[in-house]
Amino acid sequence: MAGSDDDTVYYAEYLHLDALLGAQQPKSEEVGRDAHDEMLFIITHQAYELWFKQVRWELDSVIDTFDDDRVDDRDVSVAVHRLERIVAIQKVLVQQLDVLETMTPLDFMDFRDLLVPASGFQSVQFRLIENRLGLATDRRLSINDRAYHAVLRGDHADEVRAAEDQTTLLAGIDAWLARTPFTEVASFDFWREYRDTVDEQLQADRAAIEADPRLSDDDRARQLATQAATRDRFRTLFDPAAYQALRDDGRRRLSHDAFVAALMIVLYAHEPALQVPRRLLTALADIDEGFALWRHRHALMVHRMIGGRIGTGGTSGHDYLREAAITHRIFTDLSDLSSFALPRHRLPDLPDDVRTAMGFAYVIGHPPEQDPPPPT
Repeated sequence: MAGSDDDTVYYAEYLHLDALLGAQQPKSEEVGRDAHDEMLFIITHQAYELWFKQVRWELDSVIDTFDDDRVDDRDVSVAVHRLERIVAIQKVLVQQLDVLETMTPLDFMDFRDLLVPASGFQSVQFRLIENRLGLATDRRLSINDRAYHAVLRGDHADEVRAAEDQTTLLAGIDAWLARTPFTEVASFDFWREYRDTVDEQLQADRAAIEADPRLSDDDRARQLATQAATRDRFRTLFDPAAYQALRDDGRRRLSHDAFVAALMIVLYAHEPALQVPRRLLTALADIDEGFALWRHRHALMVHRMIGGRIGTGGTSGHDYLREAAITHRIFTDLSDLSSFALPRHRLPDLPDDVRTAMGFAYVIGHPPEQDPPPPT
């Protein structure tokens, strides 16, 4: 890129600072109104859009990685690094609200009426992020009883609707998990061993409650009811029809094979071959929580800033954001895995050949005893 006098790179030109720093044009200045904090409002939201662009850049690359029938383990490590970068960016998104909250409600009222009907609902980039992560259209909240894209300009509405049909991170991760090679091998059937262990633990727990002489009849009944509820929760995991019913109802997003693989990864995360996959699942859960936290924190700020007033986009903004923090989560299955965890001392033992395959072989001059599992 040409500099001021020659062909060397010049800082301001490389970053296009003339265009970037000239992109803040307060509406209050156009009408001759004194509204000092409108500059802060504009810069904060422009910074959000820049960070959204970076999130999309990382997200698209990760989706491309998993949009294949075979994924090299090296590529998984790169994907984890980029997902963890998104997590770091999300922390900045939340922290930026601290800066925005230095603007008081009266400061905002100096220019708020000039923004109607513009609204954060119209952030095309954030809608694209949601779609690419895997937020299902039928899981979205409506905006004033209209589809989410109805508040967008025509070309933007077309763009986000097109993204609904693109490959999502959720779909790519589901397919990758379902191919996990260690869940069922000749010498070890994880699902059978896990189910047998759970049955033994549930029976032991029930017997302990029934035999405990310290419990009153009412306490015993309450604990047995809790134990029965735990058994029912496991039943939804062991019964394919029950699990599919949860998927049909939107309460499970991962396929059963993918959920089983994710559970094994979490339970045996100490094994070397599963450490990177465990970081991957953690990063996905962190991203899900990160956007939920940002929405909730944003909702609190909006309530603090405008109270019960209608937002510039025509909705009660804080109610929408608060509910979206719950309903717009995508990787809740990964958070639910802890419901099915077992104590380490109860984990089924891995056969020696499986443990060896999950480990690292550094025997100089001697090849590994068996070929490593294929990339997943």
